[in-house]
Amino acid sequence: MPAPADRWQWLHRLIWVLIYGGLLTLVLGIATGRESPAQGWSLGVAGAVAAVVGVVLIAVRSRLGSGTPAAPAQPPRNPPGA
Repeated sequence: MPAPADRWQWLHRLIWVLIYGGLLTLVLGIATGRESPAQGWSLGVAGAVAAVVGVVLIAVRSRLGSGTPAAPAQPPRNPPGA
């Protein structure tokens, strides 16, 4: 089983590959749509879906947290002279 840091790194890479790959595919779909509308729409929709999945995974990752317990809060210190 991979270490927790490796798991987060893998998820981080997947998110950005989906976003950038999806946007590139979307642009290719728009450019291809002039010659072949069906193929352009297919590429455009697939790219848009991939980019949206990447954005949704960013929201999911932010809700999951880092996977490590937070350090206990330190009690406030009294200022000098108090």
